[in-house]
Amino acid sequence: MKDEAMKGKVVLVTGSTDGIGKETALELARMGATVILHGRHPGRCQQALDECIRESGNRHLGCFAADLSSLHEVRRLAEDIRRQYSRLDVLINNAGIFMTHRHLSDDGFELTFVVNHLAPFLLTQLLLDLLRATAPSRIVTVTSAAHQRGQLDFENLQGEKQYTGYGAYALSKLANVLFTIELAARLAGTGVTANCFHPGTIGTKLLRQGFGRTSGSSVKEGAVTAVYLAADPDVALVSGKYFVKKREEPPSQAAGDAVLREKLWDVSARLCGCA
Repeated sequence: MKDEAMKGKVVLVTGSTDGIGKETALELARMGATVILHGRHPGRCQQALDECIRESGNRHLGCFAADLSSLHEVRRLAEDIRRQYSRLDVLINNAGIFMTHRHLSDDGFELTFVVNHLAPFLLTQLLLDLLRATAPSRIVTVTSAAHQRGQLDFENLQGEKQYTGYGAYALSKLANVLFTIELAARLAGTGVTANCFHPGTIGTKLLRQGFGRTSGSSVKEGAVTAVYLAADPDVALVSGKYFVKKREEPPSQAAGDAVLREKLWDVSARLCGCA
C-alpha cells in the first residue's frame, strides 16, 4: 500500500468491477481503506476483488453483487452491507449506464433513470444512518458534464412521451446534481457531506456503448476527483458542490432551482417507496 491515509475507513464504491469505479476502489485500497466493491455479476465481483487485493496489497476488501435496475436488489444490497459493517465513512455512487434504446426494468422503470438516479437515491437513503453514525463521512456521486443539457420534464422523466438515449442520460445526470445539492442541504449540521463530479471523457465501456467513441482519457484520470472527494482533507467540510478535475465548478442553471430540487426529491421518494 502507498500510504495509510484511509486506514480504518470503510468505503463503498458502486459499479466497481471495471472502469472508473474499479480504479477508484483500487486507489482507495492502496490508501489503506476497507473498500466494499460492487457489481452486477458475482463472478466479475470476485475477479475485481482478487485483482484489487493483489494490486493494492490490502486484504481488507469485500464485494457484493446486486443488479441496481431492481429496487429490491438495492434494498438487499443495503441490508447485506448493514449486516456486515458497523460503519460507513464514504459512499461513492459510481454505477451508471447509457441505453441507446428505451428499455424497462422488471419493476417497470426506464433503465437509465432507475440505475443512474433512483438506485443511488434509494441506496443513499438506506445507508444514511450508518453514514450519520460514522460522521464525519462523505457521499460522492458521479455525474457528467452532460447534465448541462439535461431537461427535467416531470411528464417525461422515463421517456414516456419521447425518448433518446442521450436525452435520458443527460436527464439522469442532471438528477444526480439536483439530488446532491438537495441532499447536502438536508444533511447540513450532521457531519455528512455530499458532492458530485464530472470525471472527464474517459475511455470506458459506457463511452463506447453510449457515445460510440473508442478512445478517451484513462480510467486513472477519471478516478482522480473521486478519490479527492472521498479522501482529501481539503474538502472535508465542503458540501453540495459540483467538481471537475478536483476544482469546484458551477453546475447548470437548473441546479440552482430549489423548487425543482425538492420536487424531484419528492417524486423519487415516492417511486422508491420511501416517501
